[in-house]
Amino acid sequence: AAAANAQLQGDDVASFTAVTPTVRVSNRTQISRKTRIVSGTQERVNKAGRTSEVAYQYALIGKELKRDMETVLIGTAQGGVTGNSTTAPTTASMLAWIKSNTSKGTSGADPNWTSGTPSSARTDGTARSFTETILKSVLQLCYTSGAEPTVLMVGASTKGTVSGFSGIATRYRDVNKLEQAAIIGAADVYVGDFSTVNVVANRFQRASDAWVLDPKMASVVYLRPFQKLDLSKTGDATKLCLIAEYGLKVNNEAAHGLCADLG
Repeated sequence: AAAANAQLQGDDVASFTAVTPTVRVSNRTQISRKTRIVSGTQERVNKAGRTSEVAYQYALIGKELKRDMETVLIGTAQGGVTGNSTTAPTTASMLAWIKSNTSKGTSGADPNWTSGTPSSARTDGTARSFTETILKSVLQLCYTSGAEPTVLMVGASTKGTVSGFSGIATRYRDVNKLEQAAIIGAADVYVGDFSTVNVVANRFQRASDAWVLDPKMASVVYLRPFQKLDLSKTGDATKLCLIAEYGLKVNNEAAHGLCADLG
């Protein structure tokens, strides 16, 4: 915002500000899969709790694959790699994307990229305790950048730390005489000076990270959605393979923030 934007009456426009072309950033896709093998006997016999072992195992590995993907996208420090005949391609995770609105420990470093694909993840620093001051500083950085985060995503131990912030000590709940009183020991929403964020626990992210996120500005995209591969039958068994080729799309890394190096 320019405070000195006042022009003469009838003034002609003699100079123009050149337009800086948009620099496109990109990411790579990653292939993840889960496999099982079910013998003909396992599939045929009468089983407890299910009719088809093949269908049951497909349901299990579908959940496993989704957990792996979430761990890759938000809990793994990896950059985007094209891959070749000996190296599997990887998608740049959030730990390689976010570099603007961060608070980090001593010797910690944000990923360094300006264009292309974020090819390397952040460098972890010295662990420190998570405090409300750290959270406030990141929320202020997000506000200054024009971000509008709505989620604070933390690990299990950090969720307990957030619930212990001083503001929760004054919370009460009215109950009538027919109800049993509830002890409120958790915080699901944090109301700050610059943002109101929902506090969400995530068991698949690193315990040392507290993410400040705008879900509208990041998503999982698929080159090949979840699909069952038909593998050749080479014996008295059915081979199962569930595969997905996906990547992390970040619309604008400055829409998010990170409280890093939490111990």
